[in-house]
Amino acid sequence: MILALFVLLLVCLFIGVPIFISLAFPSMIAIMFFTDNSPSIIAQRLFGGLDQFGLMAMPLFIFAAQVMLDGGMARKLLDWSKALVSWMPGGTAFTTHFSSLFFGALSGSSPATVAAIGGIMYPELEKEKYDRGFSVGLISSSSSVAIIIPPSVTMILYGVATGVSIGSLFIAGIGAGILYTIVLGIYVWYRVKKDKQVVAEQVPFNPKQFISVTIKAIWALGIPFIILGGIYMGIFSPTEAAGISVVYSIFVSMFIYKEMNVKQLYKSSVKAAVLTAQVMILTGAAAAFGWILSSAQLPQMLANLVLEMNTSPVMFLLLVNVVFLIAGMFMDGSGAIMILAPLVYPIGLALGIDPVHLGVIVVTNLAIGMFTPPLGLNLFVANGITGVPFSKMIPSTLPFLAASLIALALITYVEDVSMFLPRLIYP
Repeated sequence: MILALFVLLLVCLFIGVPIFISLAFPSMIAIMFFTDNSPSIIAQRLFGGLDQFGLMAMPLFIFAAQVMLDGGMARKLLDWSKALVSWMPGGTAFTTHFSSLFFGALSGSSPATVAAIGGIMYPELEKEKYDRGFSVGLISSSSSVAIIIPPSVTMILYGVATGVSIGSLFIAGIGAGILYTIVLGIYVWYRVKKDKQVVAEQVPFNPKQFISVTIKAIWALGIPFIILGGIYMGIFSPTEAAGISVVYSIFVSMFIYKEMNVKQLYKSSVKAAVLTAQVMILTGAAAAFGWILSSAQLPQMLANLVLEMNTSPVMFLLLVNVVFLIAGMFMDGSGAIMILAPLVYPIGLALGIDPVHLGVIVVTNLAIGMFTPPLGLNLFVANGITGVPFSKMIPSTLPFLAASLIALALITYVEDVSMFLPRLIYP
């Protein structure tokens, strides 16, 4: 049954069937031909996959991110980032890079970060005569940190799929996300020094301007501190933090920045609802698929096989990286989480690997997959924004991919990168 299930899944994915159907259809076939259960159980499992408290945070964070994007908060953050790093050689490139980190800390969505930052910064990069391929690679790769840094929608899905604390995953993502950004930033610095024509755009640091844009951006900058500070101090849960971020973003957009009215809020609500529906139906289908695998005891069989082979934690983590990197190249990160995370989670526990650390490793792999050819979603979003052909985009992303793999190795094998803060907060 398991072989037939995976063969049918791969065939559906290969011929371009939507992922949620690719998950639900093989599950239905398995129920009908390999078990005595009624096919109606698939509907029950679809609903059961959505009927989880942890998932309540996801539509709220998606809604908050959409309001921030449409309500001017993204632009305020970008202006603040530009004032912060414009004195550096290649200030426009570094503005793009670090703005992605800050907006990712608001949105939790990598494609949303590409759209928000890329739509504003790509014309600026062109004006400064940056190579078009480099610009697209910069935007696509820098935006991938959005699913590592909290509040990450992908980490919420990992927590739901495995039962790991979402709050602990959020805290662990801070160190991993910062390191990931720094390593990619080192490559950006190298390219800036190599391409000497971009040094001409360097401008002196202007303290007065920085103070001015900081005051304007202070409301946008407050969201990560409210979310993480509230979780850290035990004031509210991740789900409650998501609700607070929605109320806060609406209030700031409508009454502080005054760049959103009721009509625009409605449009933002519709956009967020559509995206939420897409993620939720995928989550439900993956839950049904995962139930079939659990019923066939595949996770237990894999765990026993790995333990019998005396696989070391080092080799297991290397295998996890290979599997999730390949999965991220060909499918959406949400689908990869819901299909594969329940399989590797019990093996990691059996080998003594911290489940929070394992979650950060898995999500980092999927972040890299967001801009890895051939199906990296960030590349498609960037293509729509910039019009740069894939033939030019793909070679330009490879150096960023190499830098991100270095960051992944550090996050994987230097556990304290991600686990220092969780252990400090939850001793």
